[in-house]
Amino acid sequence: MRRHLRFRYIRDAVTADLADAMVFVGGPRQVGKTTFALSLLAEGGNESSPAYLNWDVLADRDEILSARLPPGQPLIIFDEVHKYASWRGLVKGLYDKNRSSISFLVTGSARLDYYRKGGDALQGRYHYYRLHPFTVMEGGRPPSASLVAHLLRFGGFPEPFLRGEDRFHRRWARERSARVVHEDLRDLEQVREVSRLDLLLGHLPACVGSPLSVHRLAKLLQASHDSVERWIAILERLYVCYRLAPFGAKAIRAVRKEKKLYFWDWSGVEAGGARFENMVAGHLLKYCHLVEDTEGHAMELRFLRDTDGREIDFVVLRDGRPEFAVECKSGGRRASPACRYFRERTEIPRFYQVHLGSGDFGDADSDTRVLPFAGFCAELALP
Repeated sequence: MRRHLRFRYIRDAVTADLADAMVFVGGPRQVGKTTFALSLLAEGGNESSPAYLNWDVLADRDEILSARLPPGQPLIIFDEVHKYASWRGLVKGLYDKNRSSISFLVTGSARLDYYRKGGDALQGRYHYYRLHPFTVMEGGRPPSASLVAHLLRFGGFPEPFLRGEDRFHRRWARERSARVVHEDLRDLEQVREVSRLDLLLGHLPACVGSPLSVHRLAKLLQASHDSVERWIAILERLYVCYRLAPFGAKAIRAVRKEKKLYFWDWSGVEAGGARFENMVAGHLLKYCHLVEDTEGHAMELRFLRDTDGREIDFVVLRDGRPEFAVECKSGGRRASPACRYFRERTEIPRFYQVHLGSGDFGDADSDTRVLPFAGFCAELALP
């Protein structure tokens, strides 16, 4: 794998938006937000640059609280400033006072849109981007089966992806998980029983690929249903996992309440089929977020399942209308019968079945394109 990737996929869009508004960049811990932000500084920057102010550094915190901006810097980067309870008003004041001469980029390992809520002080003053891990099209060109295998094994987070070493990956994953629970959680949320949330986090990877039963998790953890729901919502806000709702097509008896859960770091999912499904989910969610963040369309990633158990893994919606559906299989011999069933009963215009093999063909019986996952990413130009 390449040891250095010069530009991230949102660079051009962020650079354009900085000309007329603040830009917020959220995303998982260690996904490369700081490296990306520093790359936007003149001649490339590093963490010692005066334009980079990190809330977790005490000296930088004093500068932020005193509203003292380093002179002569056309771009100022605030990192993790949302950990300060009154950060919205502080950032608003600095932006309003200096917007004609300084651009502002705010990064954080949590959903900055969520932690912005509680007032509209920043309304109309910022654009929000979600930075994702590396995926097939960003991780290397041309897309190939070997690159897909590498992503499946090490995930798309920059450090383990670029190192490509099992020992490093295992240690990185353990350390990252501990930091999320014991640092990010402590800084941003009021959770008394961290040990049970830690236990929940250890159990959730086994739930990937199947409808999530919060009731079963509550029994396992000896906690209330509401507590487990709240803990999962916290993990979602911290960019650990995300849930997908079902797509309720009118002509089928679709499930309505069940959700499916996936991880931003799919490499922690043990089961091979579930890990592949999670990796595909990550690619499709990245596509949805990029279209939504840059073009303003309302994008949704859902799944399709009826009460008889027939299922298509993913449906992508644009402005409420289905754009295409994707089914995941380890092999590529023929299309799943569910593709034909739902093709005949829904308004989904395109069906794909992706796999880890080499077969690439159209299945006339189900009107489904069956192709390797690398080819699918290239054909749809996924980010």
